[in-house]
Amino acid sequence: MSRDPLAAELGTRSRNLQPNPMPTSAQILAWLQRYTDEIAKQKDFLTQLDAAIGDADHGANMHRGFQNVITKTAAMDDQDIGAILKTVAMTLISTVGGASGPLYGTFFLQASMAAGPKKEISSEEFGVMLEKGVSGVVQRGKAIVGDKTMIDALEPAVDALKGALKAGEPLSQALSKASEAAHRGVESTIPLVARKGRASYLGERSAGHQDPGATSSWLLFQAAAETIT
Repeated sequence: MSRDPLAAELGTRSRNLQPNPMPTSAQILAWLQRYTDEIAKQKDFLTQLDAAIGDADHGANMHRGFQNVITKTAAMDDQDIGAILKTVAMTLISTVGGASGPLYGTFFLQASMAAGPKKEISSEEFGVMLEKGVSGVVQRGKAIVGDKTMIDALEPAVDALKGALKAGEPLSQALSKASEAAHRGVESTIPLVARKGRASYLGERSAGHQDPGATSSWLLFQAAAETIT
């Protein structure tokens, strides 16, 4: 996937942006809008990936869910980050079918609790917010890296983000590295035999296919790299 036009286009976009160390409510809303736009653009691709090893509905489900998210958060410009992310979580849980709704909903719910009632957070707090979100997904889905799930993209992304921030790099650069790590995680799912979710029913036949959940997770970090700057 590293040579795909999608990967090249998104990578170029993130490299051309400038850093800003303090994520705000406005930037969180911009992140959600960018992700929603990307899901709308890639929904057929995500569904195609899911058709090979799942229920052929990941793109459609994610598109429907995040269209509802944008509607629900449209008037939240004056709200704190925790309130915005909790609204995202509740909307996804109630509108997205399959495993994606509960898992993405858990991600944003845990992130909302980590962010708290603030309209501006530090780079380190933003990193903790994402880490708590991913931990929630791990606890809910009981998957680990190598199971051919969204965790194969999410955990490497958070590890790269934490490492970059610890090294003193600006958040924009840390998010770019997180996105790159998530993309490598997506590529790593292709040869794997699924051990969790609908894809695991296929056994060895699941090998050779890119995981749709890992792909949409990479897009989430890429959207952050493009907007939380």
